[in-house]
Amino acid sequence: MTAASRFISINGRPVKTPIVLASMAGITDSEYVLARSKHAGVAFIGGYNTDEPSRNASAEMEAAGRTEFDAGFDEIATEIDILDGADIILGLNLRGATPEAFVAAAKRFGSSVIYEIDAHCRQQPMIDAGCGEYLLHNPDKLCAIVSALAAEGVTVSVKTRAGVADDRELAKKLWKAGAKILHVDLMDTGHTKIRQIRNSCPLILIANNSVTSPDKMMDYFAHGADLVSVARSASVSVLQTLDRYIRAVAEEIGWYNAPKQLCRGGDLRSLAFCCMPVKQCPLLPSLESLGMSREEYMNLKKELTAGTPLSQGSHTCFGSLAYCCKSSTPCMFRDMTLKSIDLPMNEYMALKRTLSEKIVKKIFEDV
Repeated sequence: MTAASRFISINGRPVKTPIVLASMAGITDSEYVLARSKHAGVAFIGGYNTDEPSRNASAEMEAAGRTEFDAGFDEIATEIDILDGADIILGLNLRGATPEAFVAAAKRFGSSVIYEIDAHCRQQPMIDAGCGEYLLHNPDKLCAIVSALAAEGVTVSVKTRAGVADDRELAKKLWKAGAKILHVDLMDTGHTKIRQIRNSCPLILIANNSVTSPDKMMDYFAHGADLVSVARSASVSVLQTLDRYIRAVAEEIGWYNAPKQLCRGGDLRSLAFCCMPVKQCPLLPSLESLGMSREEYMNLKKELTAGTPLSQGSHTCFGSLAYCCKSSTPCMFRDMTLKSIDLPMNEYMALKRTLSEKIVKKIFEDV
């Protein structure tokens, strides 16, 4: 598998591994990233302050004992230059109170980096300055920043904290405002929240919180995450373990973040595995919530699999691999069909991934 087909692409570049280094004020800089870049695909350095209110708040926080970055645009430019050529996609985690502050950064640093709006910091001086978590309580102001950045032609990420606002509605607003990435600190909400957000928008989702083991990572991937991020636990040994595990999964399974099946708590991506809608099961209320009739669902699958190996399978339960289940579910009819057309299981899952992406695209195009 190529890097692009193995995982995903961000900011026009394939991600070599879906492991992200999260920003930590006063810690995550070029030196920190370079020491870990072998086992991370994306890194957000910062947080950096963009205007007077955020700089004053940062100084107050530092006086109270927190570690902070005191970096102007020149110093940030130097950090970007140091990481130029490193095999990692770079993002800047930025704090600010106005669209103009973020636009000034975009004009200075261009489109080679991701601009991550920090709507995550919950330190009181930053909130009082109209930055960080203040923006979650004032989503119109957050969306204005997103729109202003998007208008500059750059890739916009938003770092949020789950449970502060209505996460599903916020995700929709940020998507419509022009964001491309949502980086969510899940706090204590776990995979339930990431599934809800996944079903609300087509944004690239980064799940953050306590990702220290392959089991935790795969739990987030199975419920809607595209990437996972690591902050305080980002030792080289932890990153290496996560990276090696997910690379092996990608090669063996063919779909590194394959969702659970819908009937087992999967998100909308799992419609690629669903049967024909002929019995009472979670598929029916899901279609109803989408405003999609049974006939539209079946026609969509027929249309999207036409001319592909998934259109075959006359001896399967519903006459087509389009309705067949995930590779982890035993099925002799599916397996006999795959053998008869010489389609390896990991290639079958890669085709299911493509089908899923097309289904989800159609759903949100209609929205």
